[in-house]
Amino acid sequence: MSGMKRTTEKNLMVFSGRAHPRLAEEVAEQLGAGLVPTSAYDFANGEIYVRFEESVRGSDAFVIQSHTSPINEWIMEQLIMVDALKRASAKRITVVLPFYGYARQDKKHRGREPISARLMADLFKTAGANRLICVDLHTSQIQGFFDGPVDHLMALPILSEYVQNKYGDQRLSVVSPDAGRIKVAEQWSARLGGAPLAFIHKTRDIDRPNETVANRVVGEVKDRVCILVDDMIDTAGTITKAADALYADGAAGVVIAATHAILSGPAVDRLKNCQASEVIVTNTLPIAEDRRFDKLTELSIAPLISRAIREVFEDGSVTSLFDGRA
Repeated sequence: MSGMKRTTEKNLMVFSGRAHPRLAEEVAEQLGAGLVPTSAYDFANGEIYVRFEESVRGSDAFVIQSHTSPINEWIMEQLIMVDALKRASAKRITVVLPFYGYARQDKKHRGREPISARLMADLFKTAGANRLICVDLHTSQIQGFFDGPVDHLMALPILSEYVQNKYGDQRLSVVSPDAGRIKVAEQWSARLGGAPLAFIHKTRDIDRPNETVANRVVGEVKDRVCILVDDMIDTAGTITKAADALYADGAAGVVIAATHAILSGPAVDRLKNCQASEVIVTNTLPIAEDRRFDKLTELSIAPLISRAIREVFEDGSVTSLFDGRA
């Protein structure tokens, strides 16, 4: 027999950019695999340099980076990391995006606008990514923008378990801040024992980003603790106006639950001063110490991401993490 046969073991390697190293360290620790030592710095003109300090040849590489502020810098760093892995002969490159930048630009509202969420997917594909792992995309259709497998993880089990343990003995309603996220609210309702659903009817001026008007509450909220659920809190204008509208309609209490705590500009002051009793988020994005406040609760998304990475590495089922719903 001519030729040569060799059976090689699979090699999982975890890499982190500089945007949110604490989350990456937690994920790697739960996987039992340390982060690969990496040199990364900026040149005087702002260009980014990255080099891995170990061989990555033949590895199953997972590159973790949350797209936090300054968002364009961290996206570019992650693209450079993927390119470096491709050129160093990594066998498979999975981009892990706890927060997917530009996800809100997923369609054209008017002529001559970009679809930046699609551009993001194209950039990662061109850089050399074989697969994406994302957490609570702004819209599910973004999964179709990437030409390859996309694992869409949901923070719902982590958030709803906390809410159930703390508020499950009270009369609850699940509230969506707009009609567009009612399907997510339905999943929350199922997890909270069939709590009734409500949503806020709102209007948005496309010429004024981050601004909405909460017109009225549709659904049963009177004398109930309302769990107000959303995928992200940016400037917190929408979510705090929704909380005020719920109290105006007779809610006994309001608890805000969201996956991504962007907390831009006036968000912290708005959340501090709104009538909600607790704001529950995950650590998909880093929260600076000066952006934390008394009623903020941060839950770790690392167990979910580490389990998903393990399933991908072992050719298992990520869908099984969500009872077949992912």
